[in-house]
Amino acid sequence: MDPLRLFPQLANDSRDFVFQQDGAPPHWNIRVRRYLNDELPHRWFGMRMTSLCSLDPPRSPDLTPCDFLLWGYIKDFVYVPPLPKTLEKPRERIHVASMTIGRMTLQNVWRKFDCHLDAYRVTQGAYIEHL
Repeated sequence: MDPLRLFPQLANDSRDFVFQQDGAPPHWNIRVRRYLNDELPHRWFGMRMTSLCSLDPPRSPDLTPCDFLLWGYIKDFVYVPPLPKTLEKPRERIHVASMTIGRMTLQNVWRKFDCHLDAYRVTQGAYIEHL
């Protein structure tokens, strides 16, 4: 099992990043968590963790850039006719879509994320209807 095979650059990148694991049940398999602990010790977080940095609201898409932007963007590339009949085709489409994400898009995501954090601070973590 090599869950990070889609991110080969992680092995070569600097160690100044933190990996955010989402709350999807398959991603919480003990083998996945052990792998992340081995490969990214003290540099990943997600639900049901005991470390202080993981005290994020559970399943909070407003605080998860991958949920509030990335998947919505990428699925527009993946789910287009003709729909894929094999697993390889969606993988190719996801790769192509991820390569189209430009610097300006990422900067806009960061700005939106910063606004979400401001709202989260003001409401002290309370639910916000529309962000």
